[in-house]
Amino acid sequence: MLTIDVVIPVYNESENIKNTLDALSKSLMSLISQDVMFEVTVVFDFAEDTTVPVVRSLLHNYIFPIRLLQNPIPGVLNAIKHGICSSCADYALVTMADLSDDYRIIPMMVKHAQAGSDIICGSRYIKGGKQHGGPLLKKILSRIAGLSIHFFSGVPTHDITNSYKMYRVKPVKALHFESTGGFEIGMEITAKIFRAGGKVTEIPTEWWDRSLGKSKFKLLAWLPKYLKWYFFLLLPNRSTT
Repeated sequence: MLTIDVVIPVYNESENIKNTLDALSKSLMSLISQDVMFEVTVVFDFAEDTTVPVVRSLLHNYIFPIRLLQNPIPGVLNAIKHGICSSCADYALVTMADLSDDYRIIPMMVKHAQAGSDIICGSRYIKGGKQHGGPLLKKILSRIAGLSIHFFSGVPTHDITNSYKMYRVKPVKALHFESTGGFEIGMEITAKIFRAGGKVTEIPTEWWDRSLGKSKFKLLAWLPKYLKWYFFLLLPNRSTT
């Protein structure tokens, strides 16, 4: 039996969380009977988060259990890290609560997990992948970073900056994390596990800009954090722990 924990970091996502859980339920329904067991972990920073009462009202509405987990150190970076490292599942799938990710690809992610991949990356920048909306500068920088680091380092994803990834939990728990910003933690995990010899695969995905709420992505503040892991993959003698 393969166990998968869907980790959702939230910050006042009361407008989106039910639709997100509904979309997940629709995608996971066909997998529950195929030797795969899912749970969902919603990670929040503070008790007053508007997402929390909505999730509590929905706890018994789905075929998968839902766990509410308070993040001990506020911020999306620590929410992702705490969600993965507190999990007892074989794999953790990180997704946002803004309906930006394509849950139709989860069955294919599961197949790659069952085949032994350590990280399965959703990729917007390969055949079949698409990106709908979003700030133009962010789109350009993300595409350039993903394609160039794939070409120069050989990391087997064209979209390393995408946070929508499924991770084998055990090697992630063994890492010493260095990220200090936000979503670049996904790039750090991918870079370190790839450099340590882990198996990284990618499949095409679509991404949609959020229609409700405000994005938590901080381009100017986090760009140097992403560059750290970009150059980590280009320099041959950096530690992978």
